[in-house]
Amino acid sequence: MWQTFKNLWFQDPSVKPVFINETAVRIRAGILLVIPIYMGLTLWSAIFGGHWIVNGDSLHDTMDTDWDGHIIYSATVIRRTWDYTWQTYALLYGLFEMLSGLFVWSSRLSPTILISAFLARKHHAVWKPLTPKRYAWLLGSVLITLCLIFFNPDTFAGWVNTIVGHAVLPDTSQFMTKWIPLLVIVCIAFMWLEAVLGFCVGCKIYSLLVILRVHKEECETCNNIDWDEIERRKAHKDQPKLDH
Repeated sequence: MWQTFKNLWFQDPSVKPVFINETAVRIRAGILLVIPIYMGLTLWSAIFGGHWIVNGDSLHDTMDTDWDGHIIYSATVIRRTWDYTWQTYALLYGLFEMLSGLFVWSSRLSPTILISAFLARKHHAVWKPLTPKRYAWLLGSVLITLCLIFFNPDTFAGWVNTIVGHAVLPDTSQFMTKWIPLLVIVCIAFMWLEAVLGFCVGCKIYSLLVILRVHKEECETCNNIDWDEIERRKAHKDQPKLDH
C-alpha cells in the first residue's frame, strides 16, 4: 500500500526517463471513459429529446380532429432550455485529469492515478515511457477544451471580447461549428481503444514525430525490460553475506 502512495504508477519517479505502468494507464482510461459517455448522453438528449415542455394542466381536448383523424388538443407550451452546469464541471475535471498526468509532481494530485495504481498493484506491470503518453493527454486536453467552448459559447465569447476590447465573437448565439459534437464520439473512441485494446493514439503521434526527427526515439528494448527480475537481483545483492 505504501509503495502505491509513494510511486503511484511510476517504476521509479526519480529515474530518467520516467516509466509508467501501462496496466494502470488502461484502468485509468476506463474510469475516465465515464466523462465522454456522459457528454454523449447529454448531446443525445439535447438533439433528440423533447424541445418543448407541456403544462399538463393546460392541455385540453378541443373535441375536434384533423383530416387524418388525429385528436386536436390545445396547450400552453414553453421552449425547453438546457443547463450545462454539471456537464461543464465534468469537463473541467476531465481537463484537470489530462493535465495532471503530464508530470510526476502533478500526478500526485490526480485521484484517478492513485486509484488505478492501487487497482493495478497485484497485476503484472508493463512499463512504458511517459513521454509518448503525454501526447495522448495533450490531445485529450485539446478535445475537452473545444467541448467546453461548445457547451459555454457565451462565456468564452465574453472572455475573448473583453481581452480584445471589442466584439469579435457573438455572445448570444452558438458560433462553434456543427461538427464539434463529433469530438465527443472521438473522445469515446480514443479512450475505449486505450482501455480495451491498449491502442494509444497519442503514442502513434509520438512515433510520427520520431520519424520526423522531432524526438529521439525511445529504446524499444527498454520497454521490454523485466523489472521484476531486476528487483530480485537487487534484493539478492543487498542481502548480507553469511560468514563461513
